[in-house]
Amino acid sequence: MELRVLRYFLAVVREQTVSAAAESLHLTQPTLSRQLHDLEDELGKTLFVRGKHKIELTEEGMLLRKRAEQILELVSRTESDIAASDASLAGDIYLGAGETDAIKLAARAANQLQKQYPLVRFHIYSGDGQDVIDRLDRGLSDFGIVFTPVDDSRHHAIRLPMRDEWGVLMRRDAPLAQKSAIQPEDLRGIPLIVSRQLSDKMPIVKWLGVPLEKLNVVSTYNLVYNASVMVREGMGYALILDKLINVSGESDLCFLPLAPAVYAEMHLIWNKYQILTKTAEKFLAYFKAEISE
Repeated sequence: MELRVLRYFLAVVREQTVSAAAESLHLTQPTLSRQLHDLEDELGKTLFVRGKHKIELTEEGMLLRKRAEQILELVSRTESDIAASDASLAGDIYLGAGETDAIKLAARAANQLQKQYPLVRFHIYSGDGQDVIDRLDRGLSDFGIVFTPVDDSRHHAIRLPMRDEWGVLMRRDAPLAQKSAIQPEDLRGIPLIVSRQLSDKMPIVKWLGVPLEKLNVVSTYNLVYNASVMVREGMGYALILDKLINVSGESDLCFLPLAPAVYAEMHLIWNKYQILTKTAEKFLAYFKAEISE
């Protein structure tokens, strides 16, 4: 399977017709069609369902699209990393992170790095802990910021100096909004919106004092913004971390901390068995400097 053919395949996915893809690639339509047929023959799978107006991907085609995008991204990063020199540092840094106020440390480090090396580009991928680790382990990210326990057999880790505080996001007209803090018994039986990664091993569940199956969970989320929309629409109360949703001024939402307080600790992680690029090493140095300050 050649990289050139993968690029052809993705062009067809993007354009949705072979003729439009051929035009964008400056190929004849028969040439591109032959390349696609050869790819299907090589894999022994049908990748496209060819309709009257556009093509659609089969299940195998959707899998190849995902993998082809990852392969070509890795190739691009590798070419950029090898081309980088000490004299004129350039290249890309990829960071996966959950939603946390701690991202400002990474932003400060990236800003300082780019002031010295303007050709460095910084990319943030947002997702929950499992998304971040999966992307890191596939070589698609250089670093990750996670709340989950760190597997020190696979990852180096730096514990971050700040902690995020758990609390409850709710409408200002909700009955619990009159309280100054939320206690475990306040959440028994009421509709809850929780992170899809919530597990009985997490401190927040231990604070609740009951297993997850005993809670009235009406929805899960992986992005806090989506949870806030569900709260605003009256679906329930969301267990989230502080400082992620603006509840100041005339907002119709409010955030109340837990009592006693529950905190989430964070780590910057990177793979033990992956050699960092020169650009990534510089970023790590700036990040450590931000922590020490």
